[in-house]
Amino acid sequence: MTEKTLPPMTYRDAGVNIDSGNQFIERIKPIAKRTHRPEMLGSLGGFGALFEIPLDRYQNPVLVSGTDGVGTKLKLATVLNQYDTIGIDLVAMCVNDIVTSGAEPLFFLDYYATGRLEIEIATQLIEGISQGCELAGAALVGGETAEMPGLYHENDFDLAGFCVGIVEKNAIIDGSQVQPGDALIGLRSSGPHSNGYSLIRKLLDISKISPQFPFSKLTETDDPRTLGEVLLEPTRIYVKPLLQLMQQVPIHALAHITGGGLLDNVPRVLPPGLCAHIDLQSWTPPPIFNWLQQQGKINDKEMYRTFNCGVGMVICVEQAHLDNTLIYMKEMGETAWQIGEIETHPTMNIRL
Repeated sequence: MTEKTLPPMTYRDAGVNIDSGNQFIERIKPIAKRTHRPEMLGSLGGFGALFEIPLDRYQNPVLVSGTDGVGTKLKLATVLNQYDTIGIDLVAMCVNDIVTSGAEPLFFLDYYATGRLEIEIATQLIEGISQGCELAGAALVGGETAEMPGLYHENDFDLAGFCVGIVEKNAIIDGSQVQPGDALIGLRSSGPHSNGYSLIRKLLDISKISPQFPFSKLTETDDPRTLGEVLLEPTRIYVKPLLQLMQQVPIHALAHITGGGLLDNVPRVLPPGLCAHIDLQSWTPPPIFNWLQQQGKINDKEMYRTFNCGVGMVICVEQAHLDNTLIYMKEMGETAWQIGEIETHPTMNIRL
């Protein structure tokens, strides 16, 4: 038997293109530069990102971190070949979490893994991430792009992010100040945000309705978008309005309504013995939620623990600050209304 002679091999033969990776880094440098903050040291492309803590504005700073992904909403973006908003979702899921502690987002890093690096798609993703960082006031200080053939199919990818914020120790919002009689205020969501998309995709598959179908014909509304455009509407970023509100009103608690919906997320910020009474008649969920419920014959309880159902963030304040909070939120472009109040209950932590 003669030994088979193999030609010289390169990393590209295994499916990894280092040149494309370097080209991509150069492409996104001006995109990331738009998010620059004065505390940033160095530039994009190093082994580590340097960020100076703004001690001129904080006396006893506490760092707050959060990480998340976009979930299977990515699959819908792939089907529609639309990648310009998914990056906003990624940033939103992280910064909306840390602002609930009263934290100002400082910087953000992303992780993009794919079977084959498509520079145009990847650039669209980073454009969205940059836009999300601008909306949150965070600096995009770096990230990682991993080309992993064999682990991902060529067109498959995953996206994750990591955010660090800062808050004065005596200004941390942890729910400990919540008391009976406090008002609960809802901030309107832009749609399903980034939760429940495994169920959404299953409903689309079962119903055989194309994401390109006009949404107005499904819901008898005058919405000019397609079903897919409605479902890809990016997660609303509440950071800047909430940080401004914190300067005006003492906030007792904040709950970001993500996976688990209102049923699971509001109780996370309540002390033992207190219950959130939420009036479901105080708002009308956006039409997309009614359509999803009808398509899947989903009962109300399942809806409110799977989707945000139109409420993306819940604010808890004293009743005395209710009116001012609603006024401030309206001035900052948010749709806000009272959705309930806090009451005493020995065992129940949420009542609809």
